[in-house]
Amino acid sequence: MPHNPFSSHNIRPGAMPFIFPEGENADSMVRRLRENGWRGEIVGGHGEGKSTLLAELLPALRRAGRKPLLIELHDGQRRLPLDLDACCRAEPFDLLIVDGCEQLGRWNRLRLKRLCRRRGWGLLATAHGSVGLPRIYRASVSPELAAKVVEQLLAGRTPSFDPAEISAAFERQRGNLREMLFDLYDVHERQQPKR
Repeated sequence: MPHNPFSSHNIRPGAMPFIFPEGENADSMVRRLRENGWRGEIVGGHGEGKSTLLAELLPALRRAGRKPLLIELHDGQRRLPLDLDACCRAEPFDLLIVDGCEQLGRWNRLRLKRLCRRRGWGLLATAHGSVGLPRIYRASVSPELAAKVVEQLLAGRTPSFDPAEISAAFERQRGNLREMLFDLYDVHERQQPKR
């Protein structure tokens, strides 16, 4: 059976490298974060690569001497799911990373920033819009970037569908790369011989 290159196993954050814009890399973003006192935000819409970028930044942050703690928030999570003080005692960290920070209400974001300042922790957040931290990166997806991601996933294989499907899926999903790849999963499956 041919393996579907667009399966969730292949497109989850960290499964493939983040494609940095020209002149950027993980170290330049970590440098920018350091220059801002280890406080910053990565902003972008659904499916624009924020979590994939974080997966790429984690090793660079460790090389820079930071001890990150990553917390992922999902729809409807209005509070952090753990006691940060207890976490710090169990496994010391000095940089809190909150993926999906927009889930926290404004009051909880203010409390989080205050807590990080008091404890001397850095704070890196991803969100759909600004959460009031210095901007480290603004994620966005162009049709050209989407085509590069598809090319990377295909790894030299000829696509089982017309290349125009990539553009059509990109348009259908209004630039949401994750949803576009889910669409291409379905297109790929439809093109496979019946079992």
